[in-house]
Amino acid sequence: MGLMGQLADSMLEAGGKITGIIPRFMCDVEWNHNGLTDLILVETMHERKEKMAMMADAIVALPGGCGTLEELLEVITWKRLGLFTKPIVIVNLEGYFDALVTMLDRAVDEHFMRDEHRSMWVVVETPEEVLPAILNSVKWDANARSFAAL
Repeated sequence: MGLMGQLADSMLEAGGKITGIIPRFMCDVEWNHNGLTDLILVETMHERKEKMAMMADAIVALPGGCGTLEELLEVITWKRLGLFTKPIVIVNLEGYFDALVTMLDRAVDEHFMRDEHRSMWVVVETPEEVLPAILNSVKWDANARSFAAL
């Protein structure tokens, strides 16, 4: 459904493989994609987010609703604490995430996060910029928790 469904369909049509991770209750209301390479059923949204983050090579946020925002902010929090160390890319199509990027910058400017935390994510304007952003992202490790607190 939505952008996730379009992305999955495009990848599958191009010969790619797609693994979906979805809570069982979403399958009960048929929100799952039936053509995926693999479908992993979990019990809760929390379990879904954890499994997605641990299996991912990077997190790429496309425009979306409250679930997208919640998942993105949670993984940024995990990265700040050194629990997640992989690249995070925010695809700011047509300025969709402008307000969020402004809020993240304000959190740093007002000392709710350190200046170093700005490098936890990269903002790009187009999907074509995603892979270079991943490849050129700042390395992050679990020692980030040593400067997570203010």
